[in-house]
Amino acid sequence: MDVYEAVTSRRAVRGYTDRHVPRETLERVLSTAAWAPSGSNIQPWRAYVLKGAPLAELKKRAGERLTAGDPWDEPEYEMYPPALKSPYRERRSAFGEQRYGALGIPREDVEARQRAASANWDCFGAPAALFCYIDRDLGPAQWSDVGMFLQTVMLLLRAEGLHSCTQMAWAKYRRTVAEVLAPPDELLLFCGMSIGFEDDSVGHARTGRAPLDETVTFIDG
Repeated sequence: MDVYEAVTSRRAVRGYTDRHVPRETLERVLSTAAWAPSGSNIQPWRAYVLKGAPLAELKKRAGERLTAGDPWDEPEYEMYPPALKSPYRERRSAFGEQRYGALGIPREDVEARQRAASANWDCFGAPAALFCYIDRDLGPAQWSDVGMFLQTVMLLLRAEGLHSCTQMAWAKYRRTVAEVLAPPDELLLFCGMSIGFEDDSVGHARTGRAPLDETVTFIDG
């Protein structure tokens, strides 16, 4: 698989089989992803990979919280600005329409949308998951570095025939994640990532992208 195919075939997959993901494959992906760029090579990411019984325990604890109706943990970073302006507001809204429309869930059915979103806490059935942390003392440039690392991981997973889904939703259950992972206090959970082989029986909608002239300006002679 060349890099263009890896980029265009990568998407947020929300349905996985229970097919085993070998540790050697994940080690190969993550050791290669370490070559992702970062300012002054400080490599600000800290990743934890869960499989087997530890992942099952996390899913169980998260599911119990969901069933009990426990409130989300207080946010440690702002996922979206409170007043998301155009064109970002419209793009986010269009994503929601496509995502839930593909599941046959209308906008006004809040309960059904919440049920669909609850699949996050089961990692959409994935047999492996990655949790990415960053030192809470680092700044926006280092968060950008973490994004480049995660993108590199996702593209390498595609090269291995695997799919993934990054999930900022796990930051809402960060205390539950910490119970299983026991990260140092100085680390802040940015996101989780479900990893596995796609379940082709699960329907999905491929979200589009803005036209090039909306996001790129060429200035040449």
